[in-house]
Amino acid sequence: MPPEGVPGMAEREIMSGEGISRSLSRIAHEILERNRGAGGLLLVGIHRRGVSLAHRLAGLLAEFEGAAVPVGSLDINLYRDDLRERKRPKVRLHRTHLPVSIQERRLVLVDDVLYTGRTVRAALDALNDFGRPTQVQLAVMIDRGHRELPIRADYVGRNIPTARAEIIAVRLTENDGLDQVALLRPTSHAEPEGDPALITSSAESDSDHTPIPSPAEPGGDSAIPSPLEGGITGGAT
Repeated sequence: MPPEGVPGMAEREIMSGEGISRSLSRIAHEILERNRGAGGLLLVGIHRRGVSLAHRLAGLLAEFEGAAVPVGSLDINLYRDDLRERKRPKVRLHRTHLPVSIQERRLVLVDDVLYTGRTVRAALDALNDFGRPTQVQLAVMIDRGHRELPIRADYVGRNIPTARAEIIAVRLTENDGLDQVALLRPTSHAEPEGDPALITSSAESDSDHTPIPSPAEPGGDSAIPSPLEGGITGGAT
């Protein structure tokens, strides 16, 4: 079912499913042109919606180039720079999975929304624990501005200037039951609670936060390996 609206926010669709598909197709062509084909590429999606977008791009690359491109997923929650500022940090951990070594690969990071740049910074720190790719490129569906770090995307589905009080919601069938990009604006002059940077991007979202279980506690993952000890597939790195 489509997600419910956000209380206190007025919503307007700015991209339909067809628009998302066209943007992904264009990005796939740009990736092939810039890298002169799909050889040596690795797509890595940032949880959560970045993973869905990375798989879609891989499907398009295979369709256009006739070659399979490996797809990985990356959890950046433990690399976020705001955890120390919270009395009780709460994050939902996802599993990082890199199907091949990132060494000597041209790696394309994929995310839904580029905002402050802090999610991408955390992703680069996380990747550093797994190796040193030849090059890291960035593909995003939406660039909404308001950068706080010197980070820019190589491939952008659409640039949408926003106010800080506004929210960009990228919705995908795999995660939300429909394909849509919506702009949410406060219905009053009061800004929405919380940092829009944490609400806007799936990787920065606080809406799904749950306490981090200790590996020694029931429900904890006692088999979460270190990226350096556990090989390519690690838990919540």
